[in-house]
Amino acid sequence: MKSAKSANAKSRSDTQDAGLRLDKWLWAARFYKTRSLAAEDIGHGRVQVNGQVAKASRELKLGDLLKFRQGEVPREVWVRGLSHIRGPAPQAQALYEETPENLALREKLSEARRLAPEPAHSLAQGRPTKQDRRRLADWNRWSAAADAE
Repeated sequence: MKSAKSANAKSRSDTQDAGLRLDKWLWAARFYKTRSLAAEDIGHGRVQVNGQVAKASRELKLGDLLKFRQGEVPREVWVRGLSHIRGPAPQAQALYEETPENLALREKLSEARRLAPEPAHSLAQGRPTKQDRRRLADWNRWSAAADAE
């Protein structure tokens, strides 16, 4: 019985040394809400590992460099830890380290978004009011009656 437990523990430590699936790591590091969303982005070729487009089943190892987009924000992170489970945010943040260039780029993009004008201010008019819609309906009735003659 002890040998079965020790063999099981040994196989777990071997799998941790061997690596972890890319989709599972992205999910555990909280970059994606589900593994299927992570696998979908990987399948579209949006995730690179060490400069190469990767598959979802790619085994990650400590020190690998990942490049991907999270919404509009490009991410470039070093793998610093492997985890088979999705834990709390502080634990997930310990699994990776962002590159200094990526941190500077994210800060620059954040500042540009903050200073960008509000899109709603560019609209001259909003939705038509009930009175405007009635006038338009009257106009359409009048013009249709004139065209029929």
